Amino acid sequence: MEINGIAHLMLTVADFARARAFWGRVLPELGLNPLIDADGVYYCIGGRTAVGIQRGAPEYVGGGDRFVQGRVGLHHLCFRARSREDVDTFHDLLVELGATVVHPPEEGAFAPGYYSVLAEDPEGIRIEMNFVPGRGHLDAVKKAAG
Repeated sequence: MEINGIAHLMLTVADFARARAFWGRVLPELGLNPLIDADGVYYCIGGRTAVGIQRGAPEYVGGGDRFVQGRVGLHHLCFRARSREDVDTFHDLLVELGATVVHPPEEGAFAPGYYSVLAEDPEGIRIEMNFVPGRGHLDAVKKAAG
């Protein structure tokens, strides 16, 4: 069995209006089109996946809860870019939206040619975009398996 990507990611947020304003700019810029835009749910599809946000349960909304990267659950989400320029453009959008930029576009040692930006949305959820030329680690995995 081999998966065909990730069908969707849903993020639960405490401040839906603020998160909707942020993700309402980010997701369409990434080529994801709104499928559901209702009270408490914003869900976009495109690029062989979907990303959505939903309002948190009443007991967690308005209490000042924020995402904590080290807590059990989601660590961060990462969008794969088609070019280094896309990573730079994404960084510019994040800065325009006032996102907390953890690190601007930079090369990293994770894979040959790895280039990424890392930021936080209004809830503190970490968002990365990376570009890896060629097949990245997949070439090494293929050689090891073959």
